[in-house]
Amino acid sequence: MKEDDAAGPPHTELYELLNLSPEASDEEIRKAYRQWAQVYHPDKYQAPHMKEIATENFQRICQAYEILSDETKRQIYDIYGMEGVTSGLELGPNLTKVEEIKAELEKLKRRAQQEKMSAHFGTSGTIMANLSVPQFLEGDGIMGGMAMVTQVQSQLSKNNALAIGGNMQVNENSGGGVASAVFRHQISSASSIEFIGSTGLRGIIGVQTTRHLSSHSTATMTIAKSLQDGSINLSNAWTRQLSNTASGNIELILGPESAIGVGWQKKDEKMSAAGEVKIGTSSFGVQAHYNHWFSSKSHGLIAGRIGSTALEVEVGGGRKVSEFGTIRALYTIGIRGIFWKFEFHRGGQKLIVPILLSRDLDPVFATGALAIPTSIYFILKKYLFKPYFLKREKQKALETAKMTATQVQKAREAAAKAQQLLENVANRKRNKQQQTDGLVITKAVYGNSKALRKGYELGEANDEIASQVLDVTLPLNFLVNDSGELKLHDGIKKSGIMGFCDPCPGEPKQLYVEYTYHGERFEVFVDDYKELIIPQMAHRI
Repeated sequence: MKEDDAAGPPHTELYELLNLSPEASDEEIRKAYRQWAQVYHPDKYQAPHMKEIATENFQRICQAYEILSDETKRQIYDIYGMEGVTSGLELGPNLTKVEEIKAELEKLKRRAQQEKMSAHFGTSGTIMANLSVPQFLEGDGIMGGMAMVTQVQSQLSKNNALAIGGNMQVNENSGGGVASAVFRHQISSASSIEFIGSTGLRGIIGVQTTRHLSSHSTATMTIAKSLQDGSINLSNAWTRQLSNTASGNIELILGPESAIGVGWQKKDEKMSAAGEVKIGTSSFGVQAHYNHWFSSKSHGLIAGRIGSTALEVEVGGGRKVSEFGTIRALYTIGIRGIFWKFEFHRGGQKLIVPILLSRDLDPVFATGALAIPTSIYFILKKYLFKPYFLKREKQKALETAKMTATQVQKAREAAAKAQQLLENVANRKRNKQQQTDGLVITKAVYGNSKALRKGYELGEANDEIASQVLDVTLPLNFLVNDSGELKLHDGIKKSGIMGFCDPCPGEPKQLYVEYTYHGERFEVFVDDYKELIIPQMAHRI
């Protein structure tokens, strides 16, 4: 889109409909309502199709007047638009200030969100299938092991949530599983407590509390007891927001496997990075990753891990294949061997397939394992994937254009119907102004800025130009007041005025007006949101 609709003030549709300024007085609102109601009142028409057009537009006018003429409703509309007006906010003497209205509406919105969450179950899960080429070549089968993790979370009430999960792992001829449950209670807006329990290979019971120490700091403390050996683990973690995009954390673990860890994370629209150092009584580890988004759909990744049990580097990339789906391909080399890893993420679900290619770190094989699939990918991307995605995007663009054309056509029809009822009054006003040599709009066209300028320079309107502009001569003649003046207000998008429509959504728009006043000719171009007051001598040709 070439035009940002946010350029104009928010929530002005009702003001546009009645051609009012957002600062309009109560008297100006009543006057505008009477002006439009005189034209669109259904009782003024006998023909069924005319009465139908009048009824539809009269209902819009009445709704706008009902909201804007009520001080409290108007305040709500100015802050939150029609969503605020229709939210169920109770109006009364206790809500007279903007701040009070805003606070009450926020409370209602939070309640609606919580009710929505209460009926929602969140699920997440990961399936990991480990494949081994060396094992397959030795005749033992390609499947080296499998692990599955799943969790279902339900918001029981405003302050309580329950998560139930489990995981299962199989490796060659051995395996096991764990079932767990976590009950979370929100004590206040700043603190919560969780009760943790699991059974299976790692049976534990524990309690975890979290508290926001400030707007930038959070502390978490966990105490857990093992059901196998009775050992107790105590952990404390502190998280601090370092900037708008970066945070840091410190973790201290006391127990049979005591450790201390320090971490850092940074994330913005183009990249994410993280690093962690962890030192324990019998192990240590350092890991870091950097993820960069080349576009809204593709990204690259590099990661490294070093420690008492790991030494490896991982590179790769991923691409969004749908709104919720992402695929990733990674290459890993380290002391465990050479791996390919393929991942598919969709929502909260993940499928991860690591493939062990070789346990030996042969330089030639390692180079080939990286270069060959990378070359195949770029060849497929150029000759298969890119043409496919370009074709799909072109098809989507055509569908969007077709949908937009349909919407524009409906808007044009609605504007034409609105103008049909304005015609008699507009012509009467025009004739009255002609008799007094006052303000007469001879031509008014609204639409695409480039099309308007092109048509003006050519002195004619071809089909291409006509499809992007709308003749609004009738509505402007109707809006000329008895004093022979016309005013369109600053900050009000002109497409919302009765008898107007948006003929080219997403494109910059202007209004071109030719008019006569006291026997002289005038013309003016005005931007969509800019004020227009005529007549003015500066417009004289």
